[in-house]
Amino acid sequence: MRTMYPQNLNLDNFNGHIMSSSDSLGNVAYECMRCGTSVTAEELSRLPEIKCICGFRVFRKSRQPIVKQLKAI
Repeated sequence: MRTMYPQNLNLDNFNGHIMSSSDSLGNVAYECMRCGTSVTAEELSRLPEIKCICGFRVFRKSRQPIVKQLKAI
């Protein structure tokens, strides 16, 4: 299925918004699903396409090693 975009969409402003919002992302880390390489959101925003150094395009958010325990009610 092909996504249809409006004809009057100005991609220059859209890309500028994405690049400026990367500063507010902080230290969000992603890791490649194939090789496990860890990259930050800022590093991914600098690349022309979202792709790992191994060529894979699927990332997941890295979880912190802290296990949260909740009290049952």
